[in-house]
Amino acid sequence: MRKLAFPFVAALALVVPGAGLSATIQVKITASGFSPKTVTVNQGDVVRWTNTDKVNHQLVAGKGAFASPILAPGRTYSFTFNTAGGYAYHDALHPALKGAIYVKGPPPSVTLGVNAPIVVYGDQTTVSGTISNQKAGESVLILAQPYGSSAQQIATLMTGAGGTFTYTATPTMYTTYSVKWKNAASQPVVVQVRPRLTLSKIGSRYVAKVAGSHTFAGRSIYLQRHSQFGQWVTVSKLKLGPRSGRIFSMPHRKGRITYRVYMTTNQAGVGYLDTWSNGVRVTYRR
Repeated sequence: MRKLAFPFVAALALVVPGAGLSATIQVKITASGFSPKTVTVNQGDVVRWTNTDKVNHQLVAGKGAFASPILAPGRTYSFTFNTAGGYAYHDALHPALKGAIYVKGPPPSVTLGVNAPIVVYGDQTTVSGTISNQKAGESVLILAQPYGSSAQQIATLMTGAGGTFTYTATPTMYTTYSVKWKNAASQPVVVQVRPRLTLSKIGSRYVAKVAGSHTFAGRSIYLQRHSQFGQWVTVSKLKLGPRSGRIFSMPHRKGRITYRVYMTTNQAGVGYLDTWSNGVRVTYRR
């Protein structure tokens, strides 16, 4: 029987996964941060974040390489890192929580990043990168893919000194950007968009207005007041009219109070994040 053990072990060795296969690395999201905070992976590996906290979290890469949906407690988000480099990220709902992923491997042929991975509708973001030969006068193609649509070429740029390029974009909703140079393609970057929500006073009343790429008529927003504990407390629910707006009166509450209006992700709809307005101070002396 002992003689049969050696061929059996040798057979097992033939089916052991090779070093070239990708791995999945687990990262926990806790109330105090990411665990582990810094991770080093190989090109092609997958990082999976799990929200082990009791509140929501949302992951956003500093240069837009990835952005998760809002993760409720127990939910997960995975991303495959196909391009070498460093990826700093943070929690969009709790900005003090930060982490980093370092990907080992050959340098990419063309890099791409954005300066603002989350913008408000109507605002601009800058898409920029560098080609690997670092030459000026090279042609690069900028592609954009809004949520639910196919990728379309939106610009052709010539590289500047050092092979760099820059493009100013105004995304109207969740949009994925990428660059093509010769036979090389960059890793896509994502820009997420919040609807533009404003709150202003007209006479003795107030008007809330939402702007985006489509109408928000019939959707709901929430009037919130800023409490003495630094939290936003929902006061009432307001339904938007046919022009994506609502005129209303503020609650009569003695003192000086700051109000805002807030729209959830569900009410904003596909392709948008949640959003909030500017604050307005209201004073009632009695």
